[in-house]
Amino acid sequence: MPNAGAMFALGLACGVAFAQPPSDPALLVPQAAPELDYIAVSNTFDLPEGTQMGAPASVAFDSKGHLFVLNRGPQPLMEFDENQKFIRAFGEPLRRAHGFRLDDAGNFWITDVGAHFVEKLDPQGKVLLMLGTKGQAGVWDEAAGSRLLNEPNDLAVGRNGDIFLVEGHSPGKGDPRVLKFDKNGTFLKTWGGEGSAPGKFNVAHAIAVDAQGRLWIADRENQRIQIFDQDGTFIEQMKYAGLPCSFQIGEQNIFMVNGFTGQLLKMDLSGKVLAVTGKPGKGLGEFGEAHFVAVSPRREIYVADTTGRLHKFVKKK
Repeated sequence: MPNAGAMFALGLACGVAFAQPPSDPALLVPQAAPELDYIAVSNTFDLPEGTQMGAPASVAFDSKGHLFVLNRGPQPLMEFDENQKFIRAFGEPLRRAHGFRLDDAGNFWITDVGAHFVEKLDPQGKVLLMLGTKGQAGVWDEAAGSRLLNEPNDLAVGRNGDIFLVEGHSPGKGDPRVLKFDKNGTFLKTWGGEGSAPGKFNVAHAIAVDAQGRLWIADRENQRIQIFDQDGTFIEQMKYAGLPCSFQIGEQNIFMVNGFTGQLLKMDLSGKVLAVTGKPGKGLGEFGEAHFVAVSPRREIYVADTTGRLHKFVKKK
């Protein structure tokens, strides 16, 4: 028997402990822009009896328009069809689910920021590759024989299969940087480190590849996006108000979410803000932490909110 809306109650309970806003109020000043031509709509799911969804950490769509939600519940991956009908829940429990990506072959990539590892799963959920060691934080230093990660946040896969991983989630406590691997998980290089100069990071929170093959990185507490080539050469940066958390780069626009500032932004392909909606709160169209964003083939926008909701926005008529 369906268990309608079960995700919300459990998600709120699971998400609060992992969603701590920054203490600096200057980071919570919202981005000013015209109103976005999207509206929030009520969004519930019918889950089978006994199936529970925790707080959504990330969200993505496959080529069929199926919705995948990475959540902080007992089965971290859930799949729904294009009409939000439940298909399956799968995966081993994670300590703190964070980033989620689908590659062109339909494989799933998951980052666990609490247990310090990344895993690649095939479409049936079988583990194909793991980077880092579960439960062990450390440095990736080939010369010293150390192959550990420290709070992996997100990753992107290049056209040739190269893997670009951003790590370092806790401001002032880690070493935020980019790690590059080949498609087999062989380490190639790293760059970054903590700081505010170009090429440095203060929470390298999300990463995406644009049509030119450039890497866009959400440098959250530095309130900017930095762009690099795939060898780590700094190209440019764009500053924003709020806390740039993640983005989806489309063919015509970029949609970005602004963390605890509680905003969804529409930008052009140069990163210029065109429109915005949302504010902090618990009502429809309001966010606890706007964490990751995905746009469906129908142009509907979904935002994973780590305080326990999966928001849905549709184009105004």
